[in-house]
Amino acid sequence: MTALQVMLVDDHPIVRAGLRALFTAHPDVDIIAEAATGEEAVVLAAKLQPDVVLCDLRLGEGMDGVRTTAALRRQDPAPAVIILTTFDRDAEILGAVEAGAAGYLLKDSPPEAIVAAIGQAAAGKLVLTPQLNARVAKALRSPRLQLTERELEVLRMLDTGASNREIAKELFVTEATVKTHLVHIFDKLGVTNRSRAISVARETGLV
Repeated sequence: MTALQVMLVDDHPIVRAGLRALFTAHPDVDIIAEAATGEEAVVLAAKLQPDVVLCDLRLGEGMDGVRTTAALRRQDPAPAVIILTTFDRDAEILGAVEAGAAGYLLKDSPPEAIVAAIGQAAAGKLVLTPQLNARVAKALRSPRLQLTERELEVLRMLDTGASNREIAKELFVTEATVKTHLVHIFDKLGVTNRSRAISVARETGLV
């Protein structure tokens, strides 16, 4: 049996080293590359064409795991992507699945479960624990917050403590435009101030 070619994507070198060590005992899994950022992962995957990509959800600056997943799934051939993370909020799980992830596992999953998930993902199966599967099904039946990409950019900057002027400068728009975006964001989140918007955004996995 040919070993499955796997790429690791995580911004922490120690995590990548731990995963690589884990798979040394499994000759049916071959780690062909590692990436610390989503951007690096997309470039490497296009060149090396791995069967499966194990990707963290939070990757520091730049593309997060959901955006990386979406970019990888647009490639031809497209690798199966499994999100391997410590975060398990419903919005993040659903976002990953909607982006095309074949699975969503927590980093405290048993090693054998991770290895089995790689094989299942490569075979085209959706890899979720029964508990996570039930949560995804429930979330799909519930109305979701629909923010535009620009509104999400404003919200993420809001989460860093940036002022309207700083947000306007970063996004190359006027302060009036930022205020308009904030009005729409507050309305969609059902809040009336910045601090509450940030709180709700964190609770729902928007930031």
